[in-house]
Amino acid sequence: MKLFELTLPPWYSNAVVRHITFGILIGFTLSVTSTSISSYWRSRRRQSLLQEQHKSRPIELRSHEVVYGVTGLIGNTPLVRIDSLSDALGVEILGKAEFLNPGGSVKDRVALRIIEDAERRGLLHPHTGSRIFEGTVGSTGISIATIAKARGYDTTIIMPDDVALEKINALQALGADVLRVRPASIVDKKQYVNIARRAAIEFGRSDIGKGLENAHKSHELHTGSASVVVTTTSSHVNAEGSTDDPLGEDLLSKPRGFFADQFENRSNFEAHYDGTGPEIWCQTNSHVDAFVSGAGTGGTIAGIGRFLKSMDEEVQVVLADPEGSGLYNKVKHGVLYDRREAEGTKRRHQVDTVVEGIGINRMTNNIDLAIPIIDDAFRITDVEAVAMSRYLVQNDGLFLGSSSACNLVACIKFVKKKGWREGQTLVTILCDSGNRHYSKFWNDDYLRKANIPVDHSIIDDLIAQPAGSGV
Repeated sequence: MKLFELTLPPWYSNAVVRHITFGILIGFTLSVTSTSISSYWRSRRRQSLLQEQHKSRPIELRSHEVVYGVTGLIGNTPLVRIDSLSDALGVEILGKAEFLNPGGSVKDRVALRIIEDAERRGLLHPHTGSRIFEGTVGSTGISIATIAKARGYDTTIIMPDDVALEKINALQALGADVLRVRPASIVDKKQYVNIARRAAIEFGRSDIGKGLENAHKSHELHTGSASVVVTTTSSHVNAEGSTDDPLGEDLLSKPRGFFADQFENRSNFEAHYDGTGPEIWCQTNSHVDAFVSGAGTGGTIAGIGRFLKSMDEEVQVVLADPEGSGLYNKVKHGVLYDRREAEGTKRRHQVDTVVEGIGINRMTNNIDLAIPIIDDAFRITDVEAVAMSRYLVQNDGLFLGSSSACNLVACIKFVKKKGWREGQTLVTILCDSGNRHYSKFWNDDYLRKANIPVDHSIIDDLIAQPAGSGV
């Protein structure tokens, strides 16, 4: 008997073998063909989709994409990752791009909230010839002038005469009346904020004083706030600032003078507590390790800082303070004083720095709200701020203003002090762009005359400092 000998069934024949073989070949051929056809059509479909994506199409506006007027453009600014610093430090440094607001700065939020709150309280009525007065170093004035035009108000802006020329030009282009005065201490009646307040008071007096019988009457309206000044040209105002008929046509239709007072007005704080802070929390998916900001009026750091801490008490709030400002010492030592304030040592009368928009040497209502929640503070020199601005252009293509540069220097110093390298998230404010600073901060000739060197290597040196160095 032969091993492995196969015995085929009787029905098995050469014809059966042929049929089975042909069946297998036909099945395989159909399978390959159908797969090829399917792949071909998938490829054609992909090409068609790519072509559709690159074709220009008519703009389709949906209702939720349309905003109403210039004020609809304010807020909801993006967070931008500062790639160069984030990659070098091993953390996430995110800048709130406030320079994208229509007025060009973070102050658009404040100006809008101040005006809207005044309208809600019946203190301002649009298209009545009313005028808004404010003392500012520029950005808030530009924001107020922008929104005032859209809402039907005139503006008068009082500002120091040493601010960048670009800010003055912008204000005048927006139709604001601009008065430039010498920088002075807040205790001086000729200080720009004090002049703005006085101008608002005098606005209402111009018509009332024409009649001797009304000369003794007060024209200031009771606002319930010591910081908010509202005057009217209407004669229907009692001595204590109340009115017999608050809804009277004469009172509602007559022009009013309104002193915005960003330094003391709580609307400044609330603009950030209700708006900017929640935006940041949402954009970071509820994860912020530190918030870094300068302070001019205090509204930004107070509003955002307090909101973020209300969501997570572990969030660190960090102050970036320029030369000549007293807030660094207030946070560190409890005393609002800077050695540069000593007689005969200052380049400027108020805050001795080329940085504009942040730094102050007095307490305000909004600063009072900020101080208790600030965890750390860093003094930022003019040289460091200038170096950072040039570094950002060179490495990130970001053309930013002086206060933005200060904030980012403080980010580096805080990260180094904490020894962070594990992807922690820091958020800061990119307050405005460099286009408001050509004549000073971005003018190398001006900096040279002010003995402020432009040293691009300073930021590289800061980044190279060892962790825990407390630079």
